[in-house]
Amino acid sequence: MNNHERRVGTVSRGIRCPIIRQGDDLASIVTESVLEAAKEEGFELRDRDVISVTESVVARSQGNYAPISAIAEDVRAKTGGGTVGVIFPILSRNRFAVCLRGIAMGCRKIVLMLSYPSDEVGNELVNIDRLDEHGINPYTDLLTLERYRELFGHNVHEFTGVDYVDYYAGLIRECGADVEIIFGNRPGSILNYTDTVIACDIHTRARTKRILRDLGARVVLGLDDILNAPVNGSGCNERYGLLGSNKATESMVKLFPRNCQPLVLDIQDRILKATGKHVEVMVYGDGAFKDPKGKIWELADPVVSPAFTDGLIGTPNELKLKYLADNDFAGLSGKELRDAISASIRAKDGNLKGLMVSEGTTPRQLTDLIGSLCDLTSGSGDKGTPIVLVQGYFDNYTSE
Repeated sequence: MNNHERRVGTVSRGIRCPIIRQGDDLASIVTESVLEAAKEEGFELRDRDVISVTESVVARSQGNYAPISAIAEDVRAKTGGGTVGVIFPILSRNRFAVCLRGIAMGCRKIVLMLSYPSDEVGNELVNIDRLDEHGINPYTDLLTLERYRELFGHNVHEFTGVDYVDYYAGLIRECGADVEIIFGNRPGSILNYTDTVIACDIHTRARTKRILRDLGARVVLGLDDILNAPVNGSGCNERYGLLGSNKATESMVKLFPRNCQPLVLDIQDRILKATGKHVEVMVYGDGAFKDPKGKIWELADPVVSPAFTDGLIGTPNELKLKYLADNDFAGLSGKELRDAISASIRAKDGNLKGLMVSEGTTPRQLTDLIGSLCDLTSGSGDKGTPIVLVQGYFDNYTSE
């Protein structure tokens, strides 16, 4: 072993910074926080380190908020404010309930169609085994609220203890609208109730909207079509609308950040000027991972990363070390094995797609992988580390 061989690979560090408020110079705060952490903890920045900033502090610094009255006005203007179908929302007090308040304030009646047995990101309304017991096919069967209660009774969320059917119904009525609840997974089913529909799914929204338009719906909107422009001076998101929003207060939403590319380029430039190192920078929201027990897919944002520098474009291009060790170099050990694997890595082609030697490596976007690592590092509670520094992510077995 030579004296320069490193024993440590990828390191992910949560970086503490001041509480961010609207109007703060976020690029300066992020840069200073990373540099101060490096000085205090005794590490150095290197080329291709990744500085990641959570979307919530970006949106906060931008002041990208909107009152639910703005949601109501936009919904009323775009739907006519009569009977509106609200289909496939996720079950979340933080993510959707505050949006639903605004939608309800802008309508006379809501026909709420919930997907079952779970929502798009895995929050369960009813256990799928109970559907089997009663011979219910979720792909074809449309259930009324009465039929749902008759078959399955009241079901509370495993982690929150909330019966979302009652919760959403009560919330809509509190906001002055009538409500009818149905359960189904075929977008066209809502057209038996109304020709005006807001599709609230996240990742399948384009297909849902296409199906509804093809079936002759008069008005088809997605959450990305609401607050995609300011209403009475509110915040907005031109690309994602209400998608990626979070509850700020009972009457206010924090929207997904807008126009983040200048921020990541600014941070990258500041670090280069301060250290001479060319780092990569990204803004991240939800990671893209699934909880095997609760079956919840984490990604309630429309994307993991709304902005990132060019070095984060693409997917990993990696060899599978255990494949090399078990196959190509099965007869080698010790220094001979290490040297042979190192030579293979140095000689690897720029595109290993489809080759056995890369089988089992992760075929996902770099920003999805690194964003997931950052989301797990920063958490969603009180860690106070909205900046994450990832070092060594692009290293391999030969890096010194």
